[in-house]
Amino acid sequence: MSHPHPELQKPPRLPKNGLRVVGLGGLGEIGRNMTVFEHHGKLLIVDCGVLFPEEHQPGIDVILPDFSWIRDRLDSVVGLVLTHGHEDHIGGVPYLLRERADIPVIGSRLTLALIREKLKEHRIVPKLHEVSEGDRKPYGPFDLEFLAVNHSIPDGLAVGIRTSAGTVLHTGDFKMDQFPLDRRITDLRGFARLGEEGVDLFLTDSTNAEVPGFTMSERDLAPAIEQVFRTAPRRIIVSSFASHVHRIQQVLDTSHAHGRKVAFVGRSMVRNMGVAQELGYLKVPKGLIVPLDQLEKLPAHKATLVCTGSQGEPMAALARMANRDHKIRVGEGDTILMASSAVPGNENAISGLINNLSRWGAQVVHKGNAKVHVSGHASAGELVYCYNIVKPRNVMPVHGEWRHLKANADLAIATGVPEDHVVIAEDGVVVDLVEGHAKIVGKVRAGNVYVDAQTVGGATEATLKDRRTLAEEGVVTVLAIVDADTGTLADPPDFLVRGFVHEPNAFDPAVQVIEKTLARAAAEGIGDPQQLEQLLSREIGRWAHRAFRRSPLIIPLVIDA
Repeated sequence: MSHPHPELQKPPRLPKNGLRVVGLGGLGEIGRNMTVFEHHGKLLIVDCGVLFPEEHQPGIDVILPDFSWIRDRLDSVVGLVLTHGHEDHIGGVPYLLRERADIPVIGSRLTLALIREKLKEHRIVPKLHEVSEGDRKPYGPFDLEFLAVNHSIPDGLAVGIRTSAGTVLHTGDFKMDQFPLDRRITDLRGFARLGEEGVDLFLTDSTNAEVPGFTMSERDLAPAIEQVFRTAPRRIIVSSFASHVHRIQQVLDTSHAHGRKVAFVGRSMVRNMGVAQELGYLKVPKGLIVPLDQLEKLPAHKATLVCTGSQGEPMAALARMANRDHKIRVGEGDTILMASSAVPGNENAISGLINNLSRWGAQVVHKGNAKVHVSGHASAGELVYCYNIVKPRNVMPVHGEWRHLKANADLAIATGVPEDHVVIAEDGVVVDLVEGHAKIVGKVRAGNVYVDAQTVGGATEATLKDRRTLAEEGVVTVLAIVDADTGTLADPPDFLVRGFVHEPNAFDPAVQVIEKTLARAAAEGIGDPQQLEQLLSREIGRWAHRAFRRSPLIIPLVIDA
């Protein structure tokens, strides 16, 4: 099994008839999925998503893939294939199209409708190419075939990429639900047909590779949802991903059967469900959906609200209801149905949300106490099934953290794929498929690109380190008025302290540290205020650490007397 080595260098030139594969996101993390294929001087991109920040990345809105490796070759991009409409696969598209607006964006009907809405906010009019399962179209040297796959959003596609270097099958995000609500099952016959023809490289979704067995069917949730509607005395408030059309369809159908009206709450929920309804993916009985203000006039046992915020996001509708910051006041007798899983890293926020909702007297039904969620990703049983059907020559697990990629690689090996034909790559690792063998040949830059309000890439790891220091250690500003001729303090220094706990005279000993540092600088002929500030920052920082076992951010300001 090839593992990436930290000392990997810049990749060599791609052999004349080789195919290069570089994951710029989604390898070693769940999010910002983006894979670039290079062949005969042309590039094909599959997906371009965002990653949501964690607690140690304060102030960041989203994290993008690093486009620097392809930036000077954007003219060579023949197309951007979007496998489905989730944010971790389409969220980065506006930022890529800002750099070249006319890249053909290839995807299914629902996926393109969602991206079109998203791009309106960015004032970009894209070149959209709609495809559906069964279609086969060439884009430059890449001959693309699209296959239906089933996932937690409708209209997902896997993509077969035929090139003169070999054939690639990229599953996108998928599972093998045998009884999907829309009757659109993962096209295993298509997978098998490609397998017969010969799949040289198989890129497979690793998210649930550690989970044994098969992922439950979406239909298996019906009894638990039905029970909530049968027993809830007052309002039912359902939180779900704003894209999970099938889950929301089940909620609408059950509401209708129990004589309840439904209102959508939250901007993304209203927008996405509007799109899904318009295109016929969401089937809504006449008169079922009403505006929120109309719903509030109905008796409580006749009302269902469908809202965003199942991940505990602070600005989403559900968190605001829990914090009493929303016009909908959650109270005694209300039932909250959290119909989704916890995205890794959000467990604490979700737990806090459940506690707050319970505090106001609501009954909270969630994955932990009822069968109200099934995953959108294939479990180990399904992945093994696919390996046996496709019989790939080489396998590269995608879409997962390290442990998921490793578990998926082990499954491939267990089905008989030779160990040296299974490649575990991280973001930026370059994999070349040459003469039927895929191997790691180098590494390109693939760092985190932070979006912070209006700036893209402005915030760096250093910015975040400062923010964490401010949050955890506090800040001390030292104002020193220095006589430039003698290098001594003209006045006692001022200490302005924020977020740092201290006694009133705690900083008195630091005056000596400042005097000594200034005297040493004067002896060495250092009089430049900027250099003095650097010296003072270091020395006061050392002193503060010795005195308080804390490392606040020190900001010295040296002013000439």
